[in-house]
Amino acid sequence: MAFTRLKTDLGRFGTTTRTIVTSAALSAYAMAANADMARYELDPMHTAIYFTIDHIGYAKTLGVFTEVSGNFFYDTETQELRDVEVIIQAASVNTFNDARDGHVRNRDFLDVSTYPEIKFVANGGTASDDTSGTVTGELTILDQTLPVTLNVTLNKVAEYPFGHKREVLGLSLDTAILRSEFGMDYGVANGLVGDEVTINIETEAIKSDK
Repeated sequence: MAFTRLKTDLGRFGTTTRTIVTSAALSAYAMAANADMARYELDPMHTAIYFTIDHIGYAKTLGVFTEVSGNFFYDTETQELRDVEVIIQAASVNTFNDARDGHVRNRDFLDVSTYPEIKFVANGGTASDDTSGTVTGELTILDQTLPVTLNVTLNKVAEYPFGHKREVLGLSLDTAILRSEFGMDYGVANGLVGDEVTINIETEAIKSDK
């Protein structure tokens, strides 16, 4: 009986040991796979998010957001992307007209007092070639979250020529959304303000030294 218990205990010990070794191996593999992933932060001085929207069919109205922050992890060799987060301060919208800016910030549009942030998150991307691809993530506006795909062009990867001297990614991105899908339908039915909003992002993302 004692021998049987010992054999059983050893069997359990062996199973436990194998489990621990397997888990450690998988953890080591995951760490190795992520070893070349670097964190990049959007440079607020060199990041512009701007949009255009139709005005009664006459012309497109231009707007920009002036307060943006964001970061992501990226491997320049494998083109692997993860943990993308971009946050826009909704009240920073600027359409180059004070009266119009006040209207865009109120409940007809962005309702910035209730929803101060616009947020985009993603955890991967699809490369088309060495310099272009797409990133699909979730965009939240007015507390409504929907999938959005960004077209991405990698303009340049190089050490910055002065100042911090860190590696910088130069990126151009664009997409289009229907604002009514986020519950922002002012002026859509009567054609005063377009439903489709085209969005462009130009940014320089600095490799973190942390």
